[in-house]
Amino acid sequence: MRRADRLFRIVNLLRQGRVVTAARLAEKLQVCERTVYRDVRDLQLSGTPIEGEPGIGYTLRRDFDLPPLMFTAKELTAVVLGARLVQAWGGAESVVGAKAALDRIEAVLPAEMRDRLDAIQMYAPGFRMKAAERERLDLLHAACVERRPVSIAYVKEDGEASKRVVRPLGLYFWSGVWTRVAWCEMRDGFRVFRVDRISGEAVGEGQFTPKRGQKLADYLKTVRMEMVK
Repeated sequence: MRRADRLFRIVNLLRQGRVVTAARLAEKLQVCERTVYRDVRDLQLSGTPIEGEPGIGYTLRRDFDLPPLMFTAKELTAVVLGARLVQAWGGAESVVGAKAALDRIEAVLPAEMRDRLDAIQMYAPGFRMKAAERERLDLLHAACVERRPVSIAYVKEDGEASKRVVRPLGLYFWSGVWTRVAWCEMRDGFRVFRVDRISGEAVGEGQFTPKRGQKLADYLKTVRMEMVK
C-alpha cells in the first residue's frame, strides 16, 4: 500500500468517532505499530486534528471532514456497478482495489449521497470465479503491462492440447469469459485464448518489444476490417 493511501485510510478509520488504538490501526493496515505512530504524528504535524496519544488510542475531531464528493444519480450508479463487476469478475488485486475505491468514495460522500449509494440495487455475483482464476488474471495482466513473454499449455474447444510461447497484448471480458489476445510465436500470428483453458503458465524473464504488425492496435484493426466485410 502506498503511504498516501495509508494516510488516507487512517483518517477514514478515525472519522467513525470512536477511539481506535494503534494496534487496531496496525492490524487494519497490515503494518507495525511503529509505522502507525509515525504516520499519525505526520498527520498531526500537517494540521489534521487527530486527538489522542500512544497507549490510549486516537480519534478525529468531529468538526473535521473531508471535502464532499458529488456525483449525479446516474454517475454514482455507474461507478458502483462498475466496481461490483470488478469484484465479481476481476483478478485478486483488482477485487481489493475495487473494494478500497468504494470505501474511499463512501467516506467522502455527503450523507444524502451515501443513502443513494445504499439504494443501488444492481449486483454482480462473483461466486463463479475461483481464487486460482483470479490469481491467473493478475499474472496475465502483469505480463501484458510488463511486456513479458509467457509459456502456456492450452486446450482448444475440440480437446486439442498444445504448448506455446506467446506475447500477451491484452485481456478482454466477453459474457462471463476472459480471453487473452496475444501474438503466438508458434503460429506466427495473432491468437485469442480463453483464460479458463490456459494452464501451466510461466512468465519469461526478458521483455519483448512489439513489432510493427504485431501490436494490439494491429489486431484491433484486423478485427474491424473483418467486421465491415
